[in-house]
Amino acid sequence: MSLKIRLARSGAKKRPFYRIVVADSRSPRDGRFIEKVGTYNPMLPSDSGQRIVLDEDRVRHWLSNGAQATDRLARFLADRGLIAKPARPEQTKKPQPKAKAQQRLKDAADRAEAEASAAAGE
Repeated sequence: MSLKIRLARSGAKKRPFYRIVVADSRSPRDGRFIEKVGTYNPMLPSDSGQRIVLDEDRVRHWLSNGAQATDRLARFLADRGLIAKPARPEQTKKPQPKAKAQQRLKDAADRAEAEASAAAGE
């Protein structure tokens, strides 16, 4: 059984509130869970003590038993010093134009450079 420490959404529309739960990875996001280990209220200011409430002993217990934190929870747990800070993936490169469009841009740049050097040579 693969365990995840993840967020389960509750609250009203446009007013999210999350429970931090330990659940089987195959169960639905808001479905059955094993244990509630905290809460996360994104509507509170980031410096509020009630924004993230964790039962750190239980989180340590589940991490030692093989539970994996999701990406968002891994950042929260790293801020508390419970796990190592996860490596952020590198930014993906912007999509490039197709080959024909790249060739047209290169030709236009060459023409502009040639015109500039001709104007400077006069």
